[in-house]
Amino acid sequence: MSASAAAVEPRRTPTWLVATISAFFGLFYAYAVWNAVALLVLQASGIVPLNGYGWFVLLLPVVFPLVVFGAAFALGLRRGPGALALLLLTGLAVVAVFWLDIVAYASVGGAALLQ
Repeated sequence: MSASAAAVEPRRTPTWLVATISAFFGLFYAYAVWNAVALLVLQASGIVPLNGYGWFVLLLPVVFPLVVFGAAFALGLRRGPGALALLLLTGLAVVAVFWLDIVAYASVGGAALLQ
């Protein structure tokens, strides 16, 4: 291997650092999924059962954080540790906004539509 070939080869982020950053942010994504499941169980065990639209609306916040985490991880895997952390943080912010939209919808006028 010549010196010019070694200089062209990009530096990779260590696997342990990628795993640590992903696990740290993954805990927050898991918390978002846990809250979504709790809201789904709370609404489903109410006096009036959920209709199909209600199940759809309340299952979206369960699946959405998983999809966003996967997309942010896939985009940040080949980048540096700072870019990976920034992408995961941005995805977490998107999940938080989506969660607030769902909670607002379920608590203010959308609760009647869910049942």
